[in-house]
Amino acid sequence: MKVLVTGGAGFIGSHVVEELLLKGYQVSVVDNLITGKKENLPNGVTFYKVDIRDNLNQIFEKENPDYVIHMAAQVSVSHSISKPVYDGEQNILATINVLKACVQYKVKKIIFASTAAVYGEPHYLPIDEKHEWKPISFYGLSKLNAESYIKMFSELYALNYTILRYANVYGMRQDAHGEAGVVAIFIEKIMKGDRPTIFGDGLQTRDFIFVKDVAKANVAALENGDDMVFNVSTEKKTSVVEIIDEMAKAFNKEIFPQFTEEREGDIRDSYLSNKITTSELGWEPMYTLSEGLHDTISYYKNIAVEII
Repeated sequence: MKVLVTGGAGFIGSHVVEELLLKGYQVSVVDNLITGKKENLPNGVTFYKVDIRDNLNQIFEKENPDYVIHMAAQVSVSHSISKPVYDGEQNILATINVLKACVQYKVKKIIFASTAAVYGEPHYLPIDEKHEWKPISFYGLSKLNAESYIKMFSELYALNYTILRYANVYGMRQDAHGEAGVVAIFIEKIMKGDRPTIFGDGLQTRDFIFVKDVAKANVAALENGDDMVFNVSTEKKTSVVEIIDEMAKAFNKEIFPQFTEEREGDIRDSYLSNKITTSELGWEPMYTLSEGLHDTISYYKNIAVEII
């Protein structure tokens, strides 16, 4: 079976590619390398440096993929606020372009990387898939619109899909200056000898899920969960202070964060239910926070040693 991964050279996408190869799939990748890096890709992958807003016919005709995993996106909340047109182009128009190619070339199924940002401020916890949608950023809004286009394409053209709404993903290859996940930012600060900054009291919580678990969810969705939407999460809430405590254990040293004013608009607490996901996809997160952080920090330490 052949799988085409858009954004496959990126943080999450490259781990999805690795998992696909591990499971014996033939893999091709389309990535414009604006945030992705070609060195993230393992051997055995056919690579196209192409923006998915461009004509994709030649690629689809040549590769003839059975499945498409659509990871390519503008993923920064702050960039979506400052550049809403670009955000809309990357997350809505590009998705429509991919969907058109999927229909034209009779792709069996598309897997879409969505986000917990579609929910906005939670009315109850854990957030399940029936929770109302009320994004508080253009990023969340553009992802929600992309979901709607996928569902409409499915209704009009019988295109099979699975939509995966990620919690807070962390792990190896995350760019502290790009996707700007708090784990990657903290690790960079600590390794430079700087004090990480915590906004507010540090007791705000999120659902942190390791990137390798996310990759396995994508592969599980190829054969399961047709025309459904799933949260990809640990169903556990973790505070920012707890992240610092776990990092202190992994680095084997005391860490003294500096606290500053809480950011306006930040959600206080959020974690996602994964009950339907584990039932329908036959998937469950395998990594504890401690294990995931240990592997992530080891990765960055090894990079630092190689640079020296």
